[in-house]
Amino acid sequence: MNMDQVRNPHLIFPGQHLVLEKVDGRARLRMGQPSGDNAPTETIRVSPRSRISPLADSALPTLNSNLIEPFLAEPVIVAEGVMERAPRIVAAPEGRVMITKGDRTYARGTETPLAEAATDRENAYRVFRNATPLRDPVTRAVLGYEAQFLGRAALVRGESRQSVTTRDGVQDMAVPATLDILSVREEIRVGDRLLPEPPRQLANYVPHAPRMPITGASIVSMYGNAVGMAGQNQVVVINKGTADGIESGHVLTILKDGQQFQDRTDAKRDAIKLPDERNGLLMVFRPFERLSYALILESPEGVRVGNRLASPR
Repeated sequence: MNMDQVRNPHLIFPGQHLVLEKVDGRARLRMGQPSGDNAPTETIRVSPRSRISPLADSALPTLNSNLIEPFLAEPVIVAEGVMERAPRIVAAPEGRVMITKGDRTYARGTETPLAEAATDRENAYRVFRNATPLRDPVTRAVLGYEAQFLGRAALVRGESRQSVTTRDGVQDMAVPATLDILSVREEIRVGDRLLPEPPRQLANYVPHAPRMPITGASIVSMYGNAVGMAGQNQVVVINKGTADGIESGHVLTILKDGQQFQDRTDAKRDAIKLPDERNGLLMVFRPFERLSYALILESPEGVRVGNRLASPR
């Protein structure tokens, strides 16, 4: 409904005067002549300016901490024999087979008796079971042992010894330490092992590519029971650690193995393999000497044990 002189709004410029009028029930817009005190007298040029605002006291997080905080204390990779030497639970509440939250249980140290410490933090323990060997997918060499996290316990009384009268006379007997179960992920049983609670790690992880080339890296296992394929925000174990230069924040590309088949377009029927394709990214957040825990940042098709890893560069 505009008149021809303002048909194109891109040709309206600062300082021009527009008139909006209603004629015969129709609104029209036309160019007019500046008049009155409200007419613009000059063009004002606006330039960008800088301003300073204080940042918050805490650093900006580079990764959602809630995704990985449970894995900073729960899973653990140990060397051979560590779990066998750790303190063990020797008795459950009377008449009970499984131990759960709120129960009182009893344990003994394998090499050093469990003793009360000065602070509550030093009296906190984690309960584990089944140190499963983690093997390199190619060489099959054992790189470490992953212990299954069961729950947390607090030491109430340390171990001691007591003289007890029996049929054979007075005997000096060991009295196990007393612990209260604070939380459980799975039921705890007699024979499960105890490891001291580590100090809480508070860190901001800065994702970055490794400075050195990564060779021979692959996924060793998925964290969790009965997991055959992992996706975004799930945790996996890789076969590289601090001994290989891996550190927290390293980002690696996940590669999907190319399909192998016979070339049916050629009479020779040669065996061929398609190129490996990128299948997502993961970030290391807890490295050990020869193994590391990593969080899958993205993976459109899912990740399997044995998938190779490479530097994103």
